[in-house]
Amino acid sequence: MSLTVRDVDLRELMDDPDCDEQRLAATLRRFGTINRLISGWGGVYERRLRPHLARLGRPARVLDLGCGGGDVLARLAGLARSDGLDVEWVGVDPDPRALAVAGKRATSGVRFRCADSSILVDEGERFDAVISNHVLHHLDADELRSFTADSLALATGPVMHGDIERGRLAQTLYAVGITPFAPGTFLRTDGLRSIRRSYRRDELRAALGPEWAVEHPASFRLLAVGNGRG
Repeated sequence: MSLTVRDVDLRELMDDPDCDEQRLAATLRRFGTINRLISGWGGVYERRLRPHLARLGRPARVLDLGCGGGDVLARLAGLARSDGLDVEWVGVDPDPRALAVAGKRATSGVRFRCADSSILVDEGERFDAVISNHVLHHLDADELRSFTADSLALATGPVMHGDIERGRLAQTLYAVGITPFAPGTFLRTDGLRSIRRSYRRDELRAALGPEWAVEHPASFRLLAVGNGRG
């Protein structure tokens, strides 16, 4: 199928509230390995997040919106701990099935709760940085505007949304590379659907508007960067 335009009508299996819960849990757990390999967050931490947190010179708070199984947040927390940074890490997701997996990654300074961005805005929450991983391509146009606006309102510092960039090579390499990790999960089907739903750089820049810059932090990856208003 052509990748010329986003397939906005395609839905991922794990977004189905009636999907197989064992396969969903296995998918969320295995994302820890997949995201470490392809998400590019290690480099984003080194170049952007660590310098910002270090400059604060005080305990910091970082929010992961749509944290899923919590692996990205847990990894960043470990990196910050190794660097001697004092950070409270908060992951939120509206899906209790994801939180059941994420909760097993909670440690001192890392916590998870069942909520979405609008709830946190209503509560008056503020964070020194806000991130998300693989959320933007799931959202329709109205949801994208609300989600990104909320993320800016919740942050006093940088906001960084990481996602896949749609492309034929990304699709081909993923289809081959995911094979050993896919059994018992939705990783193969949903990953390929995610690529078809995802943006190209110019598309995401146009969808988000002038408040946002869109970068390539790693191969086949996009990073939307904004400045918090909180």
